[in-house]
Amino acid sequence: MSNGHSVDTHNTAHFRHDYASDQVDLRRLYEQAKIDQWNASRDIDWSVPLEGDGGLIADDLVDIHGTRFWQAMSQADRVELNQRVTRWRLSTLVQGEHGAMLLCSQLVDTVQGQDAKLFQATQVADEARHNEVLQRYLELRLGGESYALGGNVKEIFDTLLGTSSWHLKTIGLQLVAETFAVSLFRMLAESSKDAVLRQVCRRILQDEARHMGFAMLSLPAIVAEASEAEHREMEDFAVWALSRTLSGIFPLGAYQEMGFGKTELDEIKQFRRERAAGGDETAFRKYFRRDLHDGLVRNLRKVGLLSDRIAPNLESFGIKLAA
Repeated sequence: MSNGHSVDTHNTAHFRHDYASDQVDLRRLYEQAKIDQWNASRDIDWSVPLEGDGGLIADDLVDIHGTRFWQAMSQADRVELNQRVTRWRLSTLVQGEHGAMLLCSQLVDTVQGQDAKLFQATQVADEARHNEVLQRYLELRLGGESYALGGNVKEIFDTLLGTSSWHLKTIGLQLVAETFAVSLFRMLAESSKDAVLRQVCRRILQDEARHMGFAMLSLPAIVAEASEAEHREMEDFAVWALSRTLSGIFPLGAYQEMGFGKTELDEIKQFRRERAAGGDETAFRKYFRRDLHDGLVRNLRKVGLLSDRIAPNLESFGIKLAA
């Protein structure tokens, strides 16, 4: 039996009989998607050698960088931890891109507009390519090993795949997860030590911005026409998706493999929380957090899901609504 798990789903496929373009902005997004297609085998220069000390992401993105734990490590151990944290981060992204591919294949069925269907077909191809290119990077730079499916990744995609409503799927994926992905890949494209990883992230970022655009074009009308109960459901779903996307992102396995015990890990997690709460983060983390929070506030407001009712939830996640 192949390695994986099954998700019970129930979706209603809408088979159109009229294939004329029905939404100008989405047709434009579809046309751009066709122009932007790229090939992970051909358009990434996989032959570029790894330079520097062997680390793959900026050391600033390793949680213990600058702490007593980092100072106590040898240079070789610092590089190994950097690589393990990179493997954990990319493993999570590979899993997320695979889940997004499955989810968008459902959206091809469930969305009703012709241009929406055409665009979602391109996103299925995009997500497949992202799954492929990140897995190829793991194989070529990190020997192919990956970390197990993370709890939050499984919960997020099991929920989204099992949800029958296309607009709730879109809120979870293209509004919340893609806004997160745009900020993450932008940061990695700027900060990574490895030129190949920077190439990969820039290519993926180009696609993710389009995917986020689908939510910006498809959701406002649905939100505006929703009943009060439907509007509350969409708000609550956005809050749930935010809570799951913004939590559970600690690379526990990487630290355990480096020999860190429970007491040390608890101290590292506490340090991480205090640093984030006090604004004492490294430059790249500050850049990512500001970019992400600004994007979430802007996009939630644009689609009509940023209300006084959910404002306290966002503030509890550290998101400042004045952004």
